[in-house]
Amino acid sequence: MTPHENLDPLVIAGKSYTSRLLIGTGKYKDFAETRAAIDASGAQIVTVAIRRTNIGQNPNEPSLLDTVPASQFTLLPNTAGCYTADDAVRTLRLARELLDGHDLVKLEVLGDPKTLYPNVVETIVAAKTLVKDGFKVMVYTSDDPIIAKQLEEIGCVAVMPLASLIGSGMGILNPWNLEIIIDNARVPIVVDAGVGTASDAAIAMELGCDAVLMNTAIATAKNPVLMASAMKQAVCAGRDAWRAGRMPKKLYSAAPSSPTTGLIGKN
Repeated sequence: MTPHENLDPLVIAGKSYTSRLLIGTGKYKDFAETRAAIDASGAQIVTVAIRRTNIGQNPNEPSLLDTVPASQFTLLPNTAGCYTADDAVRTLRLARELLDGHDLVKLEVLGDPKTLYPNVVETIVAAKTLVKDGFKVMVYTSDDPIIAKQLEEIGCVAVMPLASLIGSGMGILNPWNLEIIIDNARVPIVVDAGVGTASDAAIAMELGCDAVLMNTAIATAKNPVLMASAMKQAVCAGRDAWRAGRMPKKLYSAAPSSPTTGLIGKN
């Protein structure tokens, strides 16, 4: 933990976190590598795909909870693989049962198996049901500022617009939409999907995002643990740069970085 993290916590659903990096648990070669990457990332919130990861629903198989226990991390069950509001709601109700009433969840309802682009209509339907059901919903969505605001008004505790398609590693393709979403939000904005490398994470934070969630960029790197460490540093650097306030851009205007008066050898 660095000193600035104590003074600048991430607050989601009333709980404070020192890390602004959230990571997933899929695509690693085994649970041991998963845990090593999580530790290197410093992440405190860890997503779990309920449809793809055993957290107790299959008692005869190894459980992720043995490696990533709820006593050490905030688990964030998600609805990866769901294409309807009904499936998403059913999945998260199951997660709540498996995790003894846990109510912080990540909602995603996909619209297309090729692009994994969100179905925002079904997402809104599911969000309304889940919020009414007492869930604290962090919601994956498109980078449409109008949809983002609607999801906030429904009662979602965080809005998670994509930077680019899930697993694409293309980085932030539309920073202007993200800035509009950030400027109009009263809940945390977490970039979700599309981050490929550390510079992408830093840019997201420099734009003013509250946090970044990623999985593929770390899990499929040649060295996942080292990449997790790089992402941790990138998120911290980007956040600090945003807080510091960058210098204005000046097209065709140069300014020397050293003093122009009192030069040696000049009267």
